[in-house]
Amino acid sequence: MDRPVVVGVDGSPTSLTAAEYAADVAVARSRPLLVVHGYLHPLGYGVPLNPYDLGVPAPTEESRQMLERVAAELAEARPGLRVAVRQVAGGPGATLVEESRRADLVVVGSRGIGGFTGLLLGSVSGQVTQHGHCPVLVVRPAEQPIPRRGPVLVGVDGSTSAAFAVQLAAEEAGRRDTDLVLVHVRPTDRGRAGQAEPGGADAGSGEAGELLAEAAARVRSDHPALRVVERALEADSPEQALITASGEAALVVVGSRGRGGFAGLLLGSVSQAVVQHARCPVLVAHPHEPAP
Repeated sequence: MDRPVVVGVDGSPTSLTAAEYAADVAVARSRPLLVVHGYLHPLGYGVPLNPYDLGVPAPTEESRQMLERVAAELAEARPGLRVAVRQVAGGPGATLVEESRRADLVVVGSRGIGGFTGLLLGSVSGQVTQHGHCPVLVVRPAEQPIPRRGPVLVGVDGSTSAAFAVQLAAEEAGRRDTDLVLVHVRPTDRGRAGQAEPGGADAGSGEAGELLAEAAARVRSDHPALRVVERALEADSPEQALITASGEAALVVVGSRGRGGFAGLLLGSVSQAVVQHARCPVLVAHPHEPAP
């Protein structure tokens, strides 16, 4: 199945930046690009003009022209890229979650207007990053140049989710011809004092080294030409360490759940902090679900 790269666009500058980024990703992956606009209220229903008009409103001519213009500009700048557009009568978050069932990757900007109000910090981003059925890439920061050069950074905690994140991160590093940096965060004494969780991983330096070495060995077996860097860090919180480290990266990859140093990832505070505050784009490693 030729799954497309899907990007949500509403005409805002940040969504157009996301579309440019998504187009480059589609070229790198040899995938078609689908530009989507969900044009109803973010909660998913229409707002009728009068109490007797309860039908779903049609998309506006202005939004149709916007989508076609964006698609034409993206295709013109990238010969050979296949671009399609789709307007969906649905809330933007629900629209992108549904599209993710058939996508190779969903790309969203860090803020938006109109059909994507509040993206990234509002309900739309929360829906897509938490409920996507394929990997979700958040293009950030919003008002600064998007970093294109640098390594791919991924957190390692020994969980199955993190292992999948490492796999995706290695593939991305290979496509970008850059280094893969494996990071394990060990809490400082102050941070560890508040983390006495039953069954939680108290990652001492020995355990950190073992986790990193095992992850690196798997990557080198599958990608022998890839340069892999192992980095053990100490910080009061894993989100603090990842956000700081993201300043030197072109992409950060996080798992959809975690344990130990990455407890609660994705649905907890760590992943939400990284998605919202990283200094480079963030890839949330949702596994692909079978297409309906």
